[in-house]
Amino acid sequence: MSARFLILCSLILTLLSCREPEIKLSSPSVIPAPQSLQVLPGRFTIDQSTVISNADDFTHSVNFLKSFLEVETNRSWETKYATENVILFEFDPSITAAEGYTIETNAQQVLLKASTDTGAFYAVQTLIQLLPLELKKSKENHLLHIPAVAIKDEPRFSYRGMHLDVSRHLFDVEFIKKYIDAMALLKMNTFHWHLTDDQGWRIEIKRYPKLQEIAAYRDSTLMGHYNDSPRLYDTTKYGGFYTQEEIREVIAFAKARHINIIPEIEMPGHAQAAIAAYPELGCTREKVNVATEWGVFETIYCPNEKTFTFLENVLDEVMELFPSSYIHIGGDEAPKTQWKTSAIAQQVIQENGLKDEAELQSYFIQRMENYVNSKGRNIIGWDEILEGGLAPNATVMSWRGTTGAVEAAKSGHDVIMTPTSHSYFDYYQSESDDEPTAIGGFLPLEKVYNFNPIPKELTAEEAKHILGPQGNLWTEYMTTSDQVEYMAFPRMLAMSEVAWTQAENKNYSSFINRVEYFHQRMEVLDINYANHLYEVKGFLNDQQQYKLSTASLGKEIRFTTDGSKPTATSAIYKQAIPFTKNLSINAGVFKEGKLLGKVFKQQLLYHKGVGATITINKEPNKSYPGSGAKGLINGIKGSDSRYGDSEWLGFWGDDIEIEITFKEPTEINTIDLRFYHGPGQWIYTPKEFELFFTLELGDTVYDRREIKESENNIIKINYKLYKPKSITPKYNKLKITIPNYGIIREGKQGAGNKAWTFIDEIIIN
Repeated sequence: MSARFLILCSLILTLLSCREPEIKLSSPSVIPAPQSLQVLPGRFTIDQSTVISNADDFTHSVNFLKSFLEVETNRSWETKYATENVILFEFDPSITAAEGYTIETNAQQVLLKASTDTGAFYAVQTLIQLLPLELKKSKENHLLHIPAVAIKDEPRFSYRGMHLDVSRHLFDVEFIKKYIDAMALLKMNTFHWHLTDDQGWRIEIKRYPKLQEIAAYRDSTLMGHYNDSPRLYDTTKYGGFYTQEEIREVIAFAKARHINIIPEIEMPGHAQAAIAAYPELGCTREKVNVATEWGVFETIYCPNEKTFTFLENVLDEVMELFPSSYIHIGGDEAPKTQWKTSAIAQQVIQENGLKDEAELQSYFIQRMENYVNSKGRNIIGWDEILEGGLAPNATVMSWRGTTGAVEAAKSGHDVIMTPTSHSYFDYYQSESDDEPTAIGGFLPLEKVYNFNPIPKELTAEEAKHILGPQGNLWTEYMTTSDQVEYMAFPRMLAMSEVAWTQAENKNYSSFINRVEYFHQRMEVLDINYANHLYEVKGFLNDQQQYKLSTASLGKEIRFTTDGSKPTATSAIYKQAIPFTKNLSINAGVFKEGKLLGKVFKQQLLYHKGVGATITINKEPNKSYPGSGAKGLINGIKGSDSRYGDSEWLGFWGDDIEIEITFKEPTEINTIDLRFYHGPGQWIYTPKEFELFFTLELGDTVYDRREIKESENNIIKINYKLYKPKSITPKYNKLKITIPNYGIIREGKQGAGNKAWTFIDEIIIN
């Protein structure tokens, strides 16, 4: 962030603390942060005679603001020309960005300028954030005050998206509107509505009534986590769908907020619900049920004329409803098992000169793309549509890291960035043990905020194909709208700033200050947000000291090292804690003697590997870096229930080789290893590992051990060294090689893909 912008933010904070109680800014700044913001002397006062003036044709935005103010101030608002005591909208042709705007406020007027109604609408959203949080309660003698400011603003990216899966769990129209309203406040402009999947079909298609009668309902639902053993299910019929009239209602609501809705109709995989209604669409033609658990299923559309006719008819009704220029057709996680054994699929491969089932998927996608293109629309697909050859005009939604994005952009295709590493809001956002059940992974607020949607591998010209980022909410483990909000907020705030604010104007400390104040706004809006700002974070530094920190400013951390709960009289954290023995650290964020958040707890186990030198032949995957190589011998175990915390290291398809060099020759008695096993997330325990011990005199001792298959999530290996009776050997170095599980076999989650390996603390005693 520029020095000028930081100074301006500081001025705003000063304004907030001004002794004149009536002069208050509703937020230390706006979210997302504007491109420039200047605080000026004075203020604008809204009283009973303040009017709105539409000097140009911004009727839509004027009416939106008028409706908002009439509800919040409980009075009617007149629209007429005025130059004083007015909120004035004005056309400004010098604002070349279609979504750009300026705001200038002084004692006489609030002046909103734009060159389009969209820009004027975003000016209104900023103005709303400048107003007091609760207008009805904030009025003093019917007066409202807005500080004098000058704002110039426009977005970094043209595409600023949020996604919501309603197939796994369904949410009513009123909640969908609430979700869209929050997006609009944050200047997001695209709602990706995931309407069909294996677990439910959620859009009324009049030509195919069985989609409403059968595909929209499942007989039961998985309880607990997919990786639980045994799995448990309820016995309640679950489901529903949106009528076409409800769809139109939501589309109109979104349009009034300058939000485009992209519908997603999954194909060729994730089709079990549709095939449950119409078995003839599948390759086996056997009856299947709507899926009752999560994951990927082998049931897939058969590439015959009956299927293409069905999908074309479905898309006809979808395109009649949705004005979006984009139609999302999925294309992800499509197992090819049934195609390999289907005479029809093999005939299509032969007749069209296709090499294999991967090219058959490309043929399938391209055929559907041609149909969508014939209707004047374009398709979006998940990055699997790159496999077998990319459809000519397709836009790629890159979710499996950034490789697909780079490939697509370099070949001239537009890309939407939504990698799991930074965009999957169904991942845990805190390492606290009492977080609600999530699919896995770890995506804290700071990591979302630090997302750069432009892959470094792209040139400036290629980077123009990156349309923007999107946050995704998959709802396997979100049964209520409250849970959706908890997982979405405040991470949606961070994604809005990633999408809107120029990189040089971003600053995480500034953002955290604004989020803390924005909490009050979300309370007014009745949004069930997650508050992790008052959490303590800890890590081991290079000097073998344990450091504590908190994102929230103006607070203090108090801690203990004996496992007792911190209180207002506990030691104040001022410097890193030496780690030379076992520690049981408890810490909390305090203000004026009051504990604000949850107590942070961390056990540190001092073993012989702590402080040694460690190298790994492969870097952990960017999505699951843990604490890096040193995190494997830092004395801190990862979670027993999650693989995506700050300690587990994830490797995708790599054979890894870990080398630990001790500071001095060291006696070793045991080595404890921990692997994570989660087939539902493509995580498989290695089948074996090898150990190489370098003795003090240079000789090497070798051993190999197989790892038994288990249904447990945590696979613990306790390796005991053979010790000769006559001597006590000491070792300079330890090398551990861990071959990857390999390609996941057919019938398993992630079949055909490389397996993940997750490894935790290596405890040496």
